[in-house]
Amino acid sequence: MKNYLLQFINTIRILDLLDIAIVAIFSYIALVWFKKTASRFVLIGIFILAAIYAVARIFHLYMTEYVLRGFFAILVIALIIIFQEDLRRFFERLATWRFIQKGSLDVSLHNDPEIINRAVTRIAQNYRGALLVLKGYDFLDRHLKGGFDLKGTLSEAIIESIFDTHSIGHDGAAVIEGGSIARFGCHLPLSVNPGKIGNLGLRHTAALGLSERCDALCIVVSEERGTVSIAREGTLTELHNPGDLLSILEQFYREGDPEGERSAWMRWISTNLGEKVVAILLACGLWFAFGYQTESIRRDYVRPIAYRNLPLDWIIEEQKPKEATITLMGSKQAFGLLNEDALNVTLDMTGLKEGRQELPIGSNNVQYPSNVTVVDINPNKIKFVAHMLARLEAPIKASLSGTLPKGLRLRKVTVSPSSVEIKVPTKDIKTIKITTEPINLQEITTTTKFTPQLIVPPEAQFAGGKQPSVEVTIEVGQNKAPLGTP
Repeated sequence: MKNYLLQFINTIRILDLLDIAIVAIFSYIALVWFKKTASRFVLIGIFILAAIYAVARIFHLYMTEYVLRGFFAILVIALIIIFQEDLRRFFERLATWRFIQKGSLDVSLHNDPEIINRAVTRIAQNYRGALLVLKGYDFLDRHLKGGFDLKGTLSEAIIESIFDTHSIGHDGAAVIEGGSIARFGCHLPLSVNPGKIGNLGLRHTAALGLSERCDALCIVVSEERGTVSIAREGTLTELHNPGDLLSILEQFYREGDPEGERSAWMRWISTNLGEKVVAILLACGLWFAFGYQTESIRRDYVRPIAYRNLPLDWIIEEQKPKEATITLMGSKQAFGLLNEDALNVTLDMTGLKEGRQELPIGSNNVQYPSNVTVVDINPNKIKFVAHMLARLEAPIKASLSGTLPKGLRLRKVTVSPSSVEIKVPTKDIKTIKITTEPINLQEITTTTKFTPQLIVPPEAQFAGGKQPSVEVTIEVGQNKAPLGTP
């Protein structure tokens, strides 16, 4: 047992721990989201079907597997439709990293709870309706419609004046953010959950609807009964004790303004502790299932040999071989994740010399993932001939074929430009020839201009990198009639 544990510890890499940590973080995010989403029971049903599908594959239940395979083919579209609101909120929270850490909200912990509590209590005593929204971490703009921008300092007088029956915005909601009233007279999305709505009024339905879509705290004052209710995380609770509202407000603001670094870390550890433990166990289990394997296997890959840092004025000829066989060793899971196209054999041509030579091929010339090992490379060296290219102003010769029609004679052939700059190995300078594509004289009846392609030997290159445009002019004239011809 001790030897097995030592072997297990020795096989774990830093990258494996990083892999587990990343999967654990995403698992924790998903678990917290599933816990709070209103459609989580749909996901549980999907997981049950997935388990049935896995069992059907293991025990070869072909009909069950066939039916469920068709279901999972459209599952992605179904999930987007069912969870469109939850997914939008999920990505908004992920963008602000609020699943993992709880930074401070832009709020004041000192006076805001007392101000809101006194104002709400006075409004309830006067049997006036009110709806207050305290912003949390989630974005609110996409949920709010209408209203008026205020950005006024929070005070009892402003809250009471907003919900005065003579105010133009008293039927809407007031949004409190960062110690000020940002907007008032806003319309909130209504809850569509008939089991929770019951006989609730419009304010209560709106508060419940917003709390189902974000983490804001909504305070509702009933105009008919003079009661105060709290809506948060899709739950509406009526308060019976006058001191409960102040406690709830203080707790809400304390969550957004943690006292001290140590208490923040302790709060982070204690919050959703069960989900954190499950996420870590799930990540470790997935790593054991897909990432950990003590037995190693070998596989061969045949990959072409490429160059880097090859000077522009050099050319490689007579390369042998053009491919190399790379033998890799690793776990079965590692090969399952391996992209063969990412395996590259690259030789550094810095310090190239003229003539025939050879270079060794080692593991440092192979680009491969860190979870496999290069065991062998065959062949372990490459032979080639390197030539430095010289610049040459080579004349262009027009290539002609056939003969002119009867009665015509060739007067002049002009090539413009008459030469082209090329790069060619020094050994081929004297033998290099540049010609045009053949021009058929039989099709010419008058002086004609052509723009043919150039024919260049394979060892030569154009100095500019691309073929220049060449114009060939064929001048023809009439044959003179013999003397005495009428």
